[in-house]
Amino acid sequence: MTEEDLTDPPRRSPRAGEELREHEVRTALLELLAEVGTVTATEAAARLGYSSGLCSFHLRQLARHGHIEEAPHSGGRARPWRLRRPAPAAGPPAEDFGDLARGLEDESWRRWLGRRDQVPAEWRHDEAFSAVAYLTPEEMSRVADVIRRALAPYQDREQRPLARPEGATPVALITRLFPLLPHPADDAGRAGETEGGGSRPA
Repeated sequence: MTEEDLTDPPRRSPRAGEELREHEVRTALLELLAEVGTVTATEAAARLGYSSGLCSFHLRQLARHGHIEEAPHSGGRARPWRLRRPAPAAGPPAEDFGDLARGLEDESWRRWLGRRDQVPAEWRHDEAFSAVAYLTPEEMSRVADVIRRALAPYQDREQRPLARPEGATPVALITRLFPLLPHPADDAGRAGETEGGGSRPA
């Protein structure tokens, strides 16, 4: 049993019209969440100077009244919290999302090219590269899995700002694996060569 368990009162939903009164710990927690995005009770205690049990109690109070919500996490005893997010507005159809995402990626790339001389010197380079490899469908899937596994240790930093090391900044990681289709002109040229057993002399 943890300190959070000992300080967590029996669960009940707030009664209609019942409001959560202002409290210095809850105010500090909301300000911290607005600043860093996601925290556990232990992380909040380390940042604010309160006990983890007290922070846990007030985080749960804020959650019961709809101010915050539990953030996605990969299991374990620690429970990260974040400010409650509004319901997402209606977005583009699913079939259009890929084009929208690629457009945003391209825009971000152009912005980087135009402004990279304004960033600190240690960030004035990129690791952009491309390659063509002859793969089977199964091999293409395996390559994608290798890339995903390589990135896995860093994925939780998006939801856990306090897990980011000093100096970390958002970096675009864009990978597109797709078959290269022949150009229509190449198809037409090959068809002309094979018709009649060979191509006509110029």
